[in-house]
Parts: sequence; C-alpha cells; structure tokens
Amino acid sequence: MQLLTPLTIGDVTLRNRIAVSPMCQYSAFGGLPGHWHLVHLGSRAVGGAGLVFTEATAVSPEGRISPGDTGIWDEPQQLAWEPIAAFVTAQGAVPGIQLAHAGRKASTRAPWLGGTPLADEDGGWTPVAPSAIPFDEGSPEPEALDAAGIAKVVEDFRDAARRSRDAGFRVIELHAAHGYLLHEFLSPLSNTRTDGYGGSLANRARLLLEVVGAVRREWPAPRPLAVRVSATDWVAGGWDIDECVVVSRWLREQGVDLVVCSSGGSAARARIPATPGYQVPFAARIRREAGIATGAVGLITGAAQAETVLARGEADLVVIGREFLRDPYFPRRAAAELGMAIEAPLQYQRGW
Repeated sequence: MQLLTPLTIGDVTLRNRIAVSPMCQYSAFGGLPGHWHLVHLGSRAVGGAGLVFTEATAVSPEGRISPGDTGIWDEPQQLAWEPIAAFVTAQGAVPGIQLAHAGRKASTRAPWLGGTPLADEDGGWTPVAPSAIPFDEGSPEPEALDAAGIAKVVEDFRDAARRSRDAGFRVIELHAAHGYLLHEFLSPLSNTRTDGYGGSLANRARLLLEVVGAVRREWPAPRPLAVRVSATDWVAGGWDIDECVVVSRWLREQGVDLVVCSSGGSAARARIPATPGYQVPFAARIRREAGIATGAVGLITGAAQAETVLARGEADLVVIGREFLRDPYFPRRAAAELGMAIEAPLQYQRGW
C-alpha cells in the first residue's frame, strides 16, 4: 500500500501521500485569514492529511479572485497566517501555501453571490492580463500588462514567497492553472502578445519561469516548490498537454520539485469530460516524459481509487479537494478501507 507511506519532497517528508487541495473559501476580510481558515485547514490536518494547502492566496490586492480571498502581500496577513501554519504543523501535517494571481478572472463576487464581475461602485477593480481579451461575454476587458506591470508581478510573487517562509509554511505551490494569470500567459487563447512574452512557447512560458526564479531566491532548494498546471485548455488551438510536458521539463530544470496536474479554466465554454480520475493521465504523462514528480487531482474520491493511481506509477501524490469538503477525516476512512491505521491525536484516541 503506497497511499499511507511517507513521501519526501525536497527537505520535507510527508507522513502520507494525501494532500488537501487548495480550495477557495471566499471568507477573508482585507485578505486576512481568520477563525474559519484556522478551523477549515486545521481540521484537515487533524483528519490525517500529509500536506494541507491553503486556498489560492493572492500576492497582491489586484490578484484576488474576489474581495473575500486571502492574501499574503503585507505583514498583517503574514502574521495572521502564522498560527494557522503552526497549528497544521502541530498536528503532524505539512502546511503548504498556494500563491496566486487571478489575472483577468479577478474582481468577481463569491460563487454563492453569483460569481459575476464586480462593478467599481461595488468595490471592484480593473483586472490585468497578458492581453486585453475578456474571459467571457459580460466579463470586463482587462488591462494588458506592460513591462513595468510584469516586473511588479514577478516581485509580488517573490515578496509573497518571503512572507510565506517567515509565516512558517513548508511547501509553496505556484498557481499556473485554471485560467489565472500565469496560465493566461501560457495559453494562446488569452495571450496574443507580440513581445518577448508572447508567440512562441518559450516566450509564453517566460513569465512563469521568471516567477519560479524569483521565488527560488527567497525559497531556495531544498525547500519544496510545486507548480499547479492546467495540462490542457480542452479547446482546439489552445494550451495542450504536449506543450505542458515541455514546460514541465523546463520547470524541473529551474528547480521545481512537483507538478500538480489539473486542467481547464482558460476557456469559458470548453467541454470538459469530467469523470472520475479524468485528469490522472496528465499526471502520468508528465511524470513519465518530463521526469518530475507529479500530483494527481480531479474527482479522486475513494481509497482504492487513490491507491491505484499510486500503485500504477501515475503520480507520486494524490491531491484531493471536494472529498475533503465532505469528509475532513478522509485519510482515516481511507486507512480503514485499506486495512491500515493512522494514529489519532491523543485527545481523540479513546474514540478509535
């Protein structure tokens, strides 16, 4: 059984190969995580996960998806994250943070408020992107980043990495998926630039690689660095798995330890065949052809299913989202289903 065996990434050893996927809670105020985030993330650590990621945490105010997103662009936010990272660590899990910039998909309402674009008078702001192409009908036209704007994005990620280190996080994941800014630069659907950041694959990947380099200056190896990718846009003429394999090789050469393989998000009307494990083949191919450890995501909901992914060598880690919303104790249930055991916290041992 591999699911409940340790995994070493860089200088960190996870107690098992189950990670809590970043899942936005839309419950922060001024970018500050609060009691909700402590309980949400802490309960998954108590539940037995090996790695617990924060939600997509913005590196700048304009990089938020919504006003309710968490951030780590200033000292008060860093200080608010410290007890959360410490509590996750105290429960035997590894605290990870996903650093993100929403790009042209910024300035929207929370999903339960419709997820629609925010008007200026309602506290909205102008999104930025590689090119002035709206995400969808009714979406605002984003401002195309100039050279100074791109340099600021790189510096914002670097500063966020330093704050993440000082807050006590032990893994960083850069969000280059789901149609957000770094993915927008990768995809020809959203990047029509004619300068050094557009056109060829090398140019479209330039910003992501510059961000990796900047983050590594504040988060040097062997600290674990992961990148979340969308392996395909699911649209003809868009970003695809062939390009993703090449960029994953470049990421490995730049010192990235893990690629977490998701998909979609760049095209509002893409037809995505969302069936159990539908994204696992992306993780398997990138692991095989790019020579880098991968995390598999996407409708992985059961212990046997997760164990099969690992046993077949399709990924090194399973990264689970919605099932953790349904059951914070998924790892303990998985252990029971596989005939194994996870040690419970002292406070709970009389219940096991």
